This record gives sequence, structure tokens and C-alpha cells, in this order.
Amino acid sequence: MQRINTALITGASSGIGQALAIALSRPGATIHLAGRDQRRLEATALACRERGAAAHTRVIDVCDAAAMAKWINGIGHLDLVIANAGIGAGSEDGRPETANQVRVVLTTNLDGALNTMLPALDRMLLQPPDSRGLRGRIVAIASIAAFVPAPNAASYAASKAALDVWTVATAHNAARHGVQLTSICPGYIRTAMTAKNRFPMPGIMASDKAATLILRAVMAGRRRYAFPWWIAGLARLIGALPPTWSARILAAAPGKAPLQR
Repeated sequence: MQRINTALITGASSGIGQALAIALSRPGATIHLAGRDQRRLEATALACRERGAAAHTRVIDVCDAAAMAKWINGIGHLDLVIANAGIGAGSEDGRPETANQVRVVLTTNLDGALNTMLPALDRMLLQPPDSRGLRGRIVAIASIAAFVPAPNAASYAASKAALDVWTVATAHNAARHGVQLTSICPGYIRTAMTAKNRFPMPGIMASDKAATLILRAVMAGRRRYAFPWWIAGLARLIGALPPTWSARILAAAPGKAPLQR
């Protein structure tokens, strides 16, 4: 695998973000870690430093576009940026989500990701290309939920669908100018977020294994990588059904817990 010397990861205090930070850490690497919990961020940073990397933490809200742009633009050269921060919420009682929950989920999962990716894209377009013409890589952590209009996780699925489509669509023109974009659509990963789910999670995977698969796909230049393949295939099949059919199937599945705020 080609080496990544400088990386920036949001949502790095736990789960996939933490696993990716650790997987990228080695002597000579510099990892910039963002999150909302300083104590947990420092735990991730310590794990990175134990592997020889220089790790810097920043407590920041990805929904603050100006703060995110200032932070990213002040770092310098970046080989890899991963927009991983996000929240999961849904409906467990068959009622529509509250207006507040819909707005919070969409703002965090979509706007928060774009607040990371857009300044990173602008910055990378100005970076000198390497011998292959590559200026940098940007990764969006979406979800297999992007492929299905799940009635019990409507705003979550919508936020991930929009993020996935924007990333894949933008990847074509970005690649022409030396910036690689990749949308990652994982299934269930063992994290603090999925620990709240009170239902069976088929194909659930450890976060360190997921990080290995994600980085392999990114370094291979994939524009979209959905895994496990069999869950991704089933999700696409259900998503291709007429809406009333897919709703009958998906409405029977337990929903995510509602947002507690």
C-alpha cells in the first residue's frame, strides 16, 4: 500500500474514525484528529503515537463551516481527508421523526461532511501533484443505508444517500484535476453508535477489520466501496423495488433509537 504521510479524520474519537487513525499511524506519519470529546480524542491520539505517528487533536463541531474551513486551511499539505463524523437516529414507534431530529441528522451527516470535504477539495486542487498526477484523496463515510428508503431511519438514510451520490458524482471531475474522491458504504460496524441498536445486525464487523477494507479500497482508487457485498446487494435489490413494496419490507425492521437531545 502506498504510504499516507498526512491525514485528517473527523469523528476520530471512537469507532471507524479511531480505527482508521490507528491503521494509518506509523513513524513519519502525521494524523490530525477531530471530534467533540477531548478525553476520547486524546485516547485515540495516544494510540497513534504509540505506533510512531505524530497526532494532533482538535475539538470542533463539523457543523461549523467557518471553523472547519479555517482549521483545514491552516494545516498545510494533506494526503488524505476522511469525513467520518456522523450520528444515527430513527423511529422505533412507527411515527415520523420529529422535525428537530430530521434537521439535526441531516445537518450533521450531510452538511458536516461537506464542511470537511469542500475546503479539503479546494485545498488539494492547489497542492502539487505527485508522479502519477495525484494531489490528494478525500473519503466520505456514507452507509449501505444510502441504498434503501428505510421508513424507520428516514433522515439517516437520506443523509447518507445524498452524501454518497454527491461524492460519486463529484469524483469524475475531481479526478480530472488530480483529486480522488471515494464514497464508503459500510454495513453494520461494531461501534458505540451500533451498540445502541436493539435488534440483530447481520454481518456486523469489527472496526479494525472495516478500517483495513476501507483503506484498501481508497488506495485502489475506488469511487464507491460498499461492504459486506451480500448486504450491499440485498440493500440495492430492496431499494430497486416499487416504494410501496420496499416500505412493507423495511417497515417491519426495527428502527434506530431516536435522538436524545
